[in-house]
Amino acid sequence: MDAASSGIDAAREEISRLDRDHKISERVTDSARKVAELRYRVSEDWERINKFFKEHYSSSSYPRKHIVNQPGVKAFHIVNPSGKGWEGINVYEANDEIRLFIVPADSAKTKAKKPGKK
Repeated sequence: MDAASSGIDAAREEISRLDRDHKISERVTDSARKVAELRYRVSEDWERINKFFKEHYSSSSYPRKHIVNQPGVKAFHIVNPSGKGWEGINVYEANDEIRLFIVPADSAKTKAKKPGKK
């Protein structure tokens, strides 16, 4: 196994561990369904998902950043100040669908890079 494959495998293991350890689909919301690695579809409406995040990830502990401002698209990023395990959560609504993306910590992203790339 070459170094690049080893790094990608290590990143996949880290992301799987993150999902398993933090039980993202259980913690985020009962209606979250995994659609890909660290990506979820939510069947709740925008107001309910916002209420959920305000209750479970208070903005005083988990700062928010708006990440898009386009007609028909709503999105914000929740920052994990500790950066342990996960960097943040992107929450967005587009095409009448709410999706979540768990942004892995830098260590997982760094492990996935090919050697020699910066």
